Amino acid sequence: MTLQEEFQSILEEIQSQSPLIHHITNYVTANDCANTILALGGSPVMADDEKEVEEMVALSSALVLNIGTLSQRTLRSFLLAGKKANELGIPVILDPVGLGTTDLRRKLITEILAKIDLTVIRGNMSEILNVHGTSVITKGVESSEGTENGGEEMAKALAKRFQCIIAITGKVDVISDGKKTYRIHNGHEFLSKITGTGCMSTSIIGLCCATGESPLYGALLGLSIMGISGEIAATHLEQEFKEGLGSFKVHLFDALSGFILQDYLERGKIYEI
Repeated sequence: MTLQEEFQSILEEIQSQSPLIHHITNYVTANDCANTILALGGSPVMADDEKEVEEMVALSSALVLNIGTLSQRTLRSFLLAGKKANELGIPVILDPVGLGTTDLRRKLITEILAKIDLTVIRGNMSEILNVHGTSVITKGVESSEGTENGGEEMAKALAKRFQCIIAITGKVDVISDGKKTYRIHNGHEFLSKITGTGCMSTSIIGLCCATGESPLYGALLGLSIMGISGEIAATHLEQEFKEGLGSFKVHLFDALSGFILQDYLERGKIYEI
Protein backbone atom coordinates (compact mmCIF):
# COMPACT_ATOMS: atom_id res chain seq x y z
CA MET A 1 0.00 0.00 0.00
CA THR A 2 1.09 3.57 -0.63
CA LEU A 3 1.46 6.10 2.19
CA GLN A 4 -1.76 7.70 1.01
CA GLU A 5 -3.63 4.40 1.26
CA GLU A 6 -2.11 3.60 4.67
CA PHE A 7 -3.03 7.02 6.02
CA GLN A 8 -6.55 6.87 4.63
CA SER A 9 -7.09 3.51 6.32
CA ILE A 10 -5.87 4.84 9.68
CA LEU A 11 -8.02 7.96 9.50
CA GLU A 12 -11.10 5.92 8.58
CA GLU A 13 -10.50 3.52 11.46
CA ILE A 14 -10.18 6.40 13.93
CA GLN A 15 -13.52 7.81 12.81
CA SER A 16 -15.28 4.44 12.93
CA GLN A 17 -13.75 3.15 16.18
CA SER A 18 -13.14 6.33 18.23
CA PRO A 19 -10.47 4.35 20.11
CA LEU A 20 -9.87 4.94 23.81
CA ILE A 21 -6.34 6.18 24.49
CA HIS A 22 -5.14 5.68 28.05
CA HIS A 23 -2.60 8.28 29.18
CA ILE A 24 -0.34 8.23 32.19
CA THR A 25 0.94 11.68 31.47
CA ASN A 26 1.99 14.97 33.00
CA TYR A 27 -0.26 17.57 34.55
CA VAL A 28 1.22 20.41 32.46
CA THR A 29 -0.18 19.12 29.16
CA ALA A 30 -2.87 16.59 30.12
CA ASN A 31 -5.73 18.85 29.07
CA ASP A 32 -4.15 19.65 25.70
CA CYS A 33 -3.46 15.98 25.03
CA ALA A 34 -7.05 15.06 25.88
CA ASN A 35 -8.45 17.76 23.62
CA THR A 36 -6.10 16.71 20.81
CA ILE A 37 -7.44 13.16 20.91
CA LEU A 38 -11.02 14.44 20.97
CA ALA A 39 -10.34 16.82 18.07
CA LEU A 40 -9.16 13.95 15.88
CA GLY A 41 -12.04 11.63 16.72
CA GLY A 42 -10.67 9.49 19.52
CA SER A 43 -11.53 9.17 23.21
CA PRO A 44 -8.97 10.11 25.90
CA VAL A 45 -8.63 8.96 29.48
CA MET A 46 -6.04 10.07 32.04
CA ALA A 47 -5.80 7.53 34.86
CA ASP A 48 -2.60 7.13 36.86
CA ASP A 49 -3.49 5.50 40.17
CA GLU A 50 -1.87 2.07 40.45
CA LYS A 51 -5.13 0.62 41.79
CA GLU A 52 -6.95 1.21 38.49
CA VAL A 53 -4.41 1.48 35.67
CA GLU A 54 -4.54 -2.21 34.72
CA GLU A 55 -8.33 -2.14 34.44
CA MET A 56 -8.17 1.04 32.39
CA VAL A 57 -5.58 -0.42 30.05
CA ALA A 58 -7.85 -3.41 29.47
CA LEU A 59 -10.56 -1.04 28.20
CA SER A 60 -8.19 0.90 25.94
CA SER A 61 -6.76 0.57 22.45
CA ALA A 62 -3.40 2.22 23.18
CA LEU A 63 -1.32 3.31 26.17
CA VAL A 64 0.71 6.53 26.25
CA LEU A 65 3.40 6.81 28.92
CA ASN A 66 4.69 10.35 29.42
CA ILE A 67 7.23 11.03 32.19
CA GLY A 68 7.00 14.83 32.11
CA THR A 69 5.99 15.32 35.76
CA LEU A 70 7.08 12.32 37.79
CA SER A 71 5.90 11.46 41.29
CA GLN A 72 6.35 8.49 43.59
CA ARG A 73 2.62 7.86 43.14
CA THR A 74 2.94 7.21 39.42
CA LEU A 75 6.27 5.37 39.17
CA ARG A 76 4.71 1.95 39.82
CA SER A 77 1.72 2.81 37.64
CA PHE A 78 3.94 3.12 34.57
CA LEU A 79 5.21 -0.44 34.98
CA LEU A 80 1.85 -1.98 35.92
CA ALA A 81 0.09 -0.38 32.96
CA GLY A 82 2.87 -1.20 30.50
CA LYS A 83 3.05 -4.84 31.48
CA LYS A 84 -0.74 -5.17 31.26
CA ALA A 85 -0.72 -3.59 27.80
CA ASN A 86 1.92 -6.10 26.69
CA GLU A 87 -0.19 -8.98 27.99
CA LEU A 88 -3.17 -7.75 25.98
CA GLY A 89 -1.24 -6.82 22.84
CA ILE A 90 -2.07 -3.12 23.19
CA PRO A 91 0.44 -0.65 21.68
CA VAL A 92 2.60 1.27 24.17
CA ILE A 93 3.95 4.68 23.20
CA LEU A 94 6.68 6.20 25.37
CA ASP A 95 7.49 9.90 25.65
CA PRO A 96 10.72 10.26 27.69
CA VAL A 97 10.13 13.94 28.49
CA GLY A 98 13.11 15.67 30.04
CA LEU A 99 15.26 12.54 30.03
CA GLY A 100 18.80 13.59 30.88
CA THR A 101 17.85 16.09 33.54
CA THR A 102 17.68 13.88 36.65
CA ASP A 103 18.73 10.45 37.91
CA LEU A 104 15.10 9.59 38.69
CA ARG A 105 14.13 9.88 35.02
CA ARG A 106 17.15 7.86 33.90
CA LYS A 107 16.38 5.07 36.37
CA LEU A 108 12.70 4.94 35.37
CA ILE A 109 13.45 4.78 31.64
CA THR A 110 16.04 2.05 32.21
CA GLU A 111 13.41 0.01 34.06
CA ILE A 112 10.71 0.67 31.44
CA LEU A 113 13.03 -0.36 28.60
CA ALA A 114 13.97 -3.55 30.47
CA LYS A 115 10.46 -4.61 31.47
CA ILE A 116 8.07 -3.28 28.81
CA ASP A 117 7.92 -3.98 25.09
CA LEU A 118 7.40 -0.59 23.50
CA THR A 119 5.69 0.12 20.19
CA VAL A 120 6.95 3.67 19.64
CA ILE A 121 9.42 5.93 21.44
CA ARG A 122 8.86 9.61 20.56
CA GLY A 123 11.23 12.27 21.80
CA ASN A 124 13.43 15.16 20.79
CA MET A 125 17.06 14.51 19.87
CA SER A 126 18.43 15.13 23.37
CA GLU A 127 15.90 12.73 24.91
CA ILE A 128 16.58 10.04 22.31
CA LEU A 129 20.34 10.38 22.81
CA ASN A 130 19.76 9.76 26.51
CA VAL A 131 17.62 6.71 25.70
CA HIS A 132 20.62 5.48 23.72
CA GLY A 133 22.84 6.04 26.74
CA THR A 134 24.69 9.09 25.50
CA SER A 135 24.59 11.64 28.30
CA VAL A 136 23.28 14.93 26.96
CA ILE A 137 22.10 17.70 29.25
CA THR A 138 18.51 18.52 28.35
CA LYS A 139 17.32 22.11 28.82
CA GLY A 140 14.27 21.28 30.92
CA VAL A 141 12.01 19.56 28.40
CA GLU A 142 13.63 21.27 25.42
CA SER A 143 16.25 19.72 23.14
CA SER A 144 19.81 20.95 22.99
CA GLU A 145 20.42 18.89 19.85
CA GLY A 146 18.92 18.69 16.35
CA THR A 147 18.13 15.69 14.15
CA GLU A 148 20.61 16.91 11.54
CA ASN A 149 23.44 15.68 13.78
CA GLY A 150 23.15 11.91 13.36
CA GLY A 151 19.40 11.65 13.80
CA GLU A 152 18.85 9.16 11.00
CA GLU A 153 21.59 6.81 12.18
CA MET A 154 20.43 7.08 15.80
CA ALA A 155 16.78 6.35 14.94
CA LYS A 156 17.70 3.31 12.86
CA ALA A 157 20.10 1.90 15.47
CA LEU A 158 17.70 2.33 18.38
CA ALA A 159 14.79 0.89 16.40
CA LYS A 160 16.81 -2.27 15.85
CA ARG A 161 18.02 -2.36 19.45
CA PHE A 162 14.59 -2.01 21.07
CA GLN A 163 12.55 -3.59 18.26
CA CYS A 164 10.20 -0.63 18.05
CA ILE A 165 9.57 2.56 16.11
CA ILE A 166 11.81 5.51 16.96
CA ALA A 167 10.38 8.95 16.20
CA ILE A 168 12.70 11.91 16.74
CA THR A 169 11.05 15.31 16.48
CA GLY A 170 12.71 18.59 15.63
CA LYS A 171 12.91 21.04 12.77
CA VAL A 172 13.01 17.89 10.63
CA ASP A 173 11.39 14.77 12.11
CA VAL A 174 13.07 11.39 11.67
CA ILE A 175 11.16 8.10 11.97
CA SER A 176 12.56 4.57 11.63
CA ASP A 177 11.61 0.95 12.25
CA GLY A 178 15.19 -0.17 11.72
CA LYS A 179 14.60 -1.09 8.09
CA LYS A 180 12.81 1.92 6.66
CA THR A 181 13.73 5.46 7.70
CA TYR A 182 11.85 8.63 6.82
CA ARG A 183 12.19 12.39 7.17
CA ILE A 184 9.22 14.71 7.63
CA HIS A 185 9.72 18.34 6.63
CA ASN A 186 6.41 19.72 7.90
CA GLY A 187 5.84 22.08 10.81
CA HIS A 188 6.16 25.68 11.91
CA GLU A 189 8.43 27.44 14.41
CA PHE A 190 5.44 28.41 16.58
CA LEU A 191 4.96 24.73 17.47
CA SER A 192 8.13 24.97 19.57
CA LYS A 193 6.96 28.14 21.32
CA ILE A 194 3.87 26.78 23.08
CA THR A 195 3.89 24.15 25.79
CA GLY A 196 2.75 20.67 24.98
CA THR A 197 3.05 20.15 21.22
CA GLY A 198 5.55 17.32 21.74
CA CYS A 199 3.24 15.60 24.21
CA MET A 200 0.30 16.19 21.88
CA SER A 201 2.27 14.61 19.03
CA THR A 202 2.89 11.52 21.15
CA SER A 203 -0.83 11.30 21.91
CA ILE A 204 -1.66 11.51 18.20
CA ILE A 205 0.81 8.72 17.47
CA GLY A 206 -0.95 6.66 20.14
CA LEU A 207 -4.29 7.34 18.49
CA CYS A 208 -2.99 6.33 15.05
CA CYS A 209 -1.40 3.16 16.43
CA ALA A 210 -4.61 2.26 18.29
CA THR A 211 -6.30 1.38 14.99
CA GLY A 212 -4.31 -1.82 14.60
CA GLU A 213 -2.56 -0.57 11.48
CA SER A 214 1.25 -0.55 11.11
CA PRO A 215 2.88 1.45 13.92
CA LEU A 216 5.46 2.79 11.46
CA TYR A 217 2.72 4.44 9.44
CA GLY A 218 0.93 5.41 12.63
CA ALA A 219 4.02 7.34 13.77
CA LEU A 220 4.46 8.90 10.33
CA LEU A 221 0.85 10.02 10.16
CA GLY A 222 0.82 11.22 13.76
CA LEU A 223 3.78 13.54 13.26
CA SER A 224 2.50 14.65 9.86
CA ILE A 225 -0.84 15.64 11.40
CA MET A 226 0.87 17.85 13.98
CA GLY A 227 3.31 19.41 11.51
CA ILE A 228 0.69 20.13 8.86
CA SER A 229 -1.80 21.43 11.42
CA GLY A 230 0.88 23.81 12.66
CA GLU A 231 1.38 25.10 9.14
CA ILE A 232 -2.35 25.58 8.62
CA ALA A 233 -2.66 27.41 11.94
CA ALA A 234 0.18 29.77 11.00
CA THR A 235 -1.46 30.46 7.64
CA HIS A 236 -4.63 31.61 9.39
CA LEU A 237 -2.59 33.96 11.56
CA GLU A 238 -0.96 35.48 8.49
CA GLN A 239 -4.34 36.00 6.87
CA GLU A 240 -5.57 37.77 10.01
CA PHE A 241 -2.35 39.81 10.36
CA LYS A 242 -1.84 38.33 13.83
CA GLU A 243 1.27 36.90 15.45
CA GLY A 244 0.08 35.93 18.93
CA LEU A 245 0.78 32.48 20.34
CA GLY A 246 -2.68 32.38 21.93
CA SER A 247 -4.33 32.81 18.55
CA PHE A 248 -1.95 30.24 17.06
CA LYS A 249 -3.01 27.65 19.64
CA VAL A 250 -6.69 28.22 18.89
CA HIS A 251 -6.05 27.81 15.17
CA LEU A 252 -3.93 24.72 15.86
CA PHE A 253 -6.86 22.97 17.52
CA ASP A 254 -9.13 24.09 14.68
CA ALA A 255 -6.70 22.55 12.19
CA LEU A 256 -6.46 19.32 14.19
CA SER A 257 -10.24 18.98 14.43
CA GLY A 258 -10.63 19.54 10.71
CA PHE A 259 -7.70 17.40 9.54
CA ILE A 260 -8.46 15.19 6.53
CA LEU A 261 -6.36 13.21 4.09
CA GLN A 262 -6.51 16.06 1.60
CA ASP A 263 -4.42 18.16 4.00
CA TYR A 264 -1.65 15.57 3.75
CA LEU A 265 -1.98 15.32 -0.02
CA GLU A 266 -1.64 19.09 -0.39
CA ARG A 267 1.06 19.70 2.22
CA GLY A 268 2.71 16.42 3.20
CA LYS A 269 6.51 16.35 2.92
CA ILE A 270 7.59 12.82 3.79
CA TYR A 271 10.75 11.41 2.23
CA GLU A 272 12.13 7.91 2.60
CA ILE A 273 15.87 7.88 3.14
